[in-house]
Amino acid sequence: MEKTVRTNFDLEDYETACFAAMKTVEVAVRDASGLDNSLVGVALMRKAFQPHQNGKPGGPLADAGAEGAASRRADSALFAGAMGRYKNPSSHRTVDFDNPIEAAQIIQFADLLLRQVDRAKDRNSS
Repeated sequence: MEKTVRTNFDLEDYETACFAAMKTVEVAVRDASGLDNSLVGVALMRKAFQPHQNGKPGGPLADAGAEGAASRRADSALFAGAMGRYKNPSSHRTVDFDNPIEAAQIIQFADLLLRQVDRAKDRNSS
């Protein structure tokens, strides 16, 4: 992720830098979850992090140990919201990112999401 994102950011192409960062999250979730390539964006996030409910298994990256209904739904909402807000718009139309600070924050948010994907992989491989 770093090279593509940094290159585009340095060229002040903030839209492409943010898109590349969020695309990296999408690819990482797909790889970690083992879900099919036909699932993309928000749908992929919802399926990967679908919470465990009423004794039924959740998505491959869901936290079975999360306490409380809100906690169990949080990762699904967080990842789906990130895709819906920061990746999908750039996938379908030109988005005017003219603020380097906001772009840097979106990229940092993507990095945080990638760390959470790594934690989910570690948790579920134990």
